[in-house]
Amino acid sequence: MTRTAVVDSDGAGADAAPDFAGWTCPVPLRDHPRVVMGHGGGGALSAELVENVFAPAFGSRTLAALGDSAVLTLGGAKLAFSTDSFVVRPLFFPGGSIGDLAVNGTVNDLAMSGARAAYLSCGFILEEGVEMSVVGRVAEALGAAARAAGVEVVTGDTKVVEAGRGDGIYLNTAGIGLIPAGVDIRPQRAVPGDVVIVSGEIGLHGVAIMSVREGLEFGVEVTSDCAALGGLVETMLAVTPDLHVLRDPTRGGLAAALNEIATAAGVGVVVRERCVPVPPQVANACAILGLDPMYVANEGKLVAFVPRAHADAVLAAMRAHPLGAAAAVIGECVPDHAGMVVARTALGGTRVVDLPLGEQLPRIC
Repeated sequence: MTRTAVVDSDGAGADAAPDFAGWTCPVPLRDHPRVVMGHGGGGALSAELVENVFAPAFGSRTLAALGDSAVLTLGGAKLAFSTDSFVVRPLFFPGGSIGDLAVNGTVNDLAMSGARAAYLSCGFILEEGVEMSVVGRVAEALGAAARAAGVEVVTGDTKVVEAGRGDGIYLNTAGIGLIPAGVDIRPQRAVPGDVVIVSGEIGLHGVAIMSVREGLEFGVEVTSDCAALGGLVETMLAVTPDLHVLRDPTRGGLAAALNEIATAAGVGVVVRERCVPVPPQVANACAILGLDPMYVANEGKLVAFVPRAHADAVLAAMRAHPLGAAAAVIGECVPDHAGMVVARTALGGTRVVDLPLGEQLPRIC
């Protein structure tokens, strides 16, 4: 999942070195001046790295959109453009592989802007000594996922690093797609009164990766939800082009996605915990390991902020699609506690759902 950060409207800071002395919450990284795993987790550490290092260095105003993909205008066409890198371990897991993730992750980033993905690039970074049969399996999985998603891999690159300097295979994909006329989907469009809908059961991908990597058993095999969401988004747009926000809750899970939207739009979000669809195997795994399902990664789900007038029709259309059969309304936008997400518990209490610091399980995509 691609993330961007806010840049001053005049592009100030593009030529300046990072000001470590000025860094503040959520973590004063001037006291930890080295990269840690949490910087890749999609939470507060990732956001701070982008905001304080990358965004000032690049100085691009387009970054300020905070979307899963950049929305660009070229020759009169409205395009979505996204890039993502994949370092998942293990390379193969129940329900998919790094090849499936590379395609579906980029297709989904484009879909979150309402775009229909058309073309992908693919870069393979191979470690010296990796079996050619493994490379072939990953390539076949990537090609099959691209065909299933209706996109074409049109360019690519291959690099090899010395043995011990990599982890078998890393992938990078970039994608481009067209956004239909009249579609304007971005985090800043969330407004009080919007209904929050999630497309299905959460936490499956993170728990599937964890079970394989750590050798854990939860009574039943947990399968990743890895899937391309372009078709589901098209189904939703056929009901109304006026979808306010779409986001795929990958690293950092549903909690990170909701917090990013609340911050970008300056709204509050209230979630009804009992309405969040958590499958039993994920609930059991999280109970054993002391995890919150809302922070566990997904790779085939989306969260939508929909105007209340269209919410019932959009929900019905989602439930009629195979990837949205378990879609559910989980909450709403409110004018109170701007930038904050709170959950109403089954016991009638309320708790704050913070932006995660990093990722509960690194290297999940």
